[in-house]
Amino acid sequence: MAKSVTDELVSANQQYATTFTDPGMDARPVRKVAIVACMDARLDLHAALGLDLGDCHTIRNAGGVVTEDIIRSLTISQRGLGTRSVVLIHHTGCGLLQLTEEFRHELELEVGQKPSWAVESFTDLDQDVRQSMARVRTSPFLLHTDDVRGFVFDVTSGLLREIDPQDTAGR
Repeated sequence: MAKSVTDELVSANQQYATTFTDPGMDARPVRKVAIVACMDARLDLHAALGLDLGDCHTIRNAGGVVTEDIIRSLTISQRGLGTRSVVLIHHTGCGLLQLTEEFRHELELEVGQKPSWAVESFTDLDQDVRQSMARVRTSPFLLHTDDVRGFVFDVTSGLLREIDPQDTAGR
């Protein structure tokens, strides 16, 4: 029987553990920053941002969209673990650019139950980053909303492009 991907990951972990040394860190990010980004496998956030283990909290979901669960994680990150800055990262070529809320309807027809969650698809990366920044800045649960910045990561060049939260007319 062929090994599954999960079996390969468990084997890799066993090899990793043979040379692992406890870094002696605590759960509080050294740089006091939480990064919200898309789950896209092409985004190596630590490498792209020059981060080391222990520097940040990384919170990922489809699209890097600020949802209720992202607010939950950011609230715990800030109130329980001391982060003060939030960096939001969307990216070019995101799969959510191709989906619509019709996806939920198709799922309901297939499985007989409507998902309780929204797809949160978008057609304009910059505007969705602005919306995510606004959701963070207006959340009553977050203590630190003055250092919230949003970016689009270009998957072909590796560069970040900062999004002006006020610029709704263009790029």
